[in-house]
Amino acid sequence: MAVREILTVPNPMLKEVSKPVDKVDEELRSLMDDMLDSMYAADGIGLAAIQIGVPKRVIVMDLDWGKGERNPRYFVNPVLSDPSENTLPYEEGCLSVPTYFDEVERPDRIQIDYLDYDGKPKTEIAEGMFAVCIQHEMDHLEGVLFIDHLSRLKRQRAVQKVKKLVKQREQDDAA
Repeated sequence: MAVREILTVPNPMLKEVSKPVDKVDEELRSLMDDMLDSMYAADGIGLAAIQIGVPKRVIVMDLDWGKGERNPRYFVNPVLSDPSENTLPYEEGCLSVPTYFDEVERPDRIQIDYLDYDGKPKTEIAEGMFAVCIQHEMDHLEGVLFIDHLSRLKRQRAVQKVKKLVKQREQDDAA
């Protein structure tokens, strides 16, 4: 297991559409373990493989991490369906858009079909925060960032803020 670098905007790889996974094997489980380590190291609750430069349809998530507990979830080749007509506004953030938060409205309930860590097919209904988070991560698999749901001006501000942050970190690392 290893902590990998998380890509940040405006890295063009974040706009790529991820490819389906052929099978869940040891190599893929190793990737998911690395993703989880990377997510925890960055204090996140969700991460898509593309965010560490791997264009595969894989997501890891742990909604209990912020409460000091670990309850990791793994989603391989996830498919969302049957979204609720009710929407939930939620202030979202993203490890690929560090330090920037803004409100996005998404369906408050959605069905998800996926393969788990062992490659077993699963179906469940995601509601509330789980629904918001899985939709946010699914967007990554389609090359969409949460800031793409915002106005052009807000999106530009977010990218500029991240560029400035990255430049400052590089200067601090060089010092």
